[in-house]
Amino acid sequence: MAKKNPKEDNKLNYAAEIRALKERGPERLYFLWGPEDYLREQYLQTLKRVCLPEGEDSFSFKRLNGPELDAVLLQEAIDAMPFLTDRSFVELRDVDLNRVKEADLVLSLLQDIPDYCTVVFVQNAQFEPDGRLKLVKGLRSAGRDLKFSQASQGQLIDWVVRRFAALGKGVDLESVQRLIMISGDLMNRLIPEIEKIAAYAKGDKVTVADVEAVANHIPEAVIFDMTDYIAQKKYNAALSVLAELMADKNNEPIPILALLGMQMSRLYAARIAIERGLGARFVMEVCAVKHDFVATKLLQSARGFSLPQLKRAVELCAEADYKIKSSTLDDRALLTETVLRIAAGEGHA
Repeated sequence: MAKKNPKEDNKLNYAAEIRALKERGPERLYFLWGPEDYLREQYLQTLKRVCLPEGEDSFSFKRLNGPELDAVLLQEAIDAMPFLTDRSFVELRDVDLNRVKEADLVLSLLQDIPDYCTVVFVQNAQFEPDGRLKLVKGLRSAGRDLKFSQASQGQLIDWVVRRFAALGKGVDLESVQRLIMISGDLMNRLIPEIEKIAAYAKGDKVTVADVEAVANHIPEAVIFDMTDYIAQKKYNAALSVLAELMADKNNEPIPILALLGMQMSRLYAARIAIERGLGARFVMEVCAVKHDFVATKLLQSARGFSLPQLKRAVELCAEADYKIKSSTLDDRALLTETVLRIAAGEGHA
């Protein structure tokens, strides 16, 4: 069993928050944000059911959409008395809290919400609050600040297994890990992939081959596979992966090069871990890797490079990035040249 990551202690305990909500009842103010939008929306729906057991209606439910926030409309929504229900519910969706014009007035309203009212700020997955701002500080101190980040490794694996089971399919740990590795660890992104794989799999149990066949490979995973092929000296396979990346018009050279640079930096850190007798935990902390099986894979791949090779690979990515952004040279040609030079082993002692 994987060891517990100390950083997971700071993560939101979703199950505990749901229990607390049902046992203690709703509070007056909530701030829901973070990249895991599936859990955020699940929590929001539970909160709505607790506050409005009879469902939404025009009297007790108000919704204001951002990015701007009208303080007058907010005050009217907060002051509206509930009708045929105990509480009123005000949902503020995608307000740009970092740029609210009437911040002081809004803050004063949020600090004086009636007992019968629940106000919820719901932010999209990309929003990052500026914790230095008075409004953000006040919102956090006056209300329940819940950041919905990716589920912990154990929670996510259990959830994937349950999703497959609900579709009548069993799945082993290796297949689940491969799915998370190639499709990402956000639940909303995984749901359609699980459904596709379950529909595709012929037997009662999903295999790694089923996952590879139909799951969407995010660019980060494709780059990982390409560098892993280079580490294994499978250069034709690596170049084939690069060609597929380049053929997709949605893949621009600059972000692909950035992902390649990040991957080579992670491999460099993994190689240092190997040289110094450090393990996967070091790689997870230094590289901000959330799952130990990904860190283990990095360590395996890093064994196919020398430390000077990886140092030079990181330099090559930085040099290519500078050339792409400061010259009129062909972006795709520069990216291809960089991969070829990494594969050639520049810097190998």
